[in-house]
Amino acid sequence: MGGMRCAWAARWLVVAVCLGCGNGSPFDYVPVSGTLTYEDGTPISAGGIELQFFAQDAKPVNGAHARPAGTKVDASGNFVNVTSYKYGDGLVLGKHKVSIDYATDAKGKLLVPKEYTHGGTTPLIVEITEDSAEAPLEIKVPRP
Repeated sequence: MGGMRCAWAARWLVVAVCLGCGNGSPFDYVPVSGTLTYEDGTPISAGGIELQFFAQDAKPVNGAHARPAGTKVDASGNFVNVTSYKYGDGLVLGKHKVSIDYATDAKGKLLVPKEYTHGGTTPLIVEITEDSAEAPLEIKVPRP
């Protein structure tokens, strides 16, 4: 009888572990890439710039809220592997505010208008659709 109980417990352990498989998030994501430039198309010349994306209209799923996402921008203004929950998973569908972090020159001067550097004040909004994986985002900002 003890052996049967152990076999039953082992099966449930396998089921419990498999239910925990996957990315661990209740949301569906769209892989996103793109460019960050000034309005005239020139790249913002600074290393270490990061973008943060804040979902605006994603409804909670099973009590969970969509996490902010982030990515690094290279010296040419390109970004890939936007990450919300798991590396490179992308963004949830809907509108996202975008903040630009670490956009300073070697002397610490901001390379973008100050309001663009915080999720609460940024006027930048992108909308993610199911087609966003095929159409890279083009984020353009004014010079400060």
